[in-house]
Amino acid sequence: MTSLQVFYEGNVQGVGFRWTVRDAAKGFDVTGWVRNLADGRVEMQVNGDESEVLAFIDAIKTSELASHIRRQQESRLQIGPNVRGFEIRS
Repeated sequence: MTSLQVFYEGNVQGVGFRWTVRDAAKGFDVTGWVRNLADGRVEMQVNGDESEVLAFIDAIKTSELASHIRRQQESRLQIGPNVRGFEIRS
C-alpha cells in the first residue's frame, strides 16, 4: 500500500476542485480525503496500491483541473488516511 499527501497550489479554491477530485476517485481503487486550507492551497491524502494512487494523481493532473494547478507537492505518509471511500473534508 502507498499513502501520499499532496498539496495543490494555484487557483484551486472556488472552482469545484474538491468535488472534481472526489468524483475522479470513484474510478480508482483508492481511499482518502481532500480539503481546502486557509492559505489557499488544497490538501489531499490518498491511500491504495501504488499503481492506483499514481494513476489517480496523474488523472487529476491531466483533467480539466490542470489549468488551475500551478504547483503540486507530494510526500509519502507512514500511515495512510483512516477512511472508507474518498471524502471531502472541511
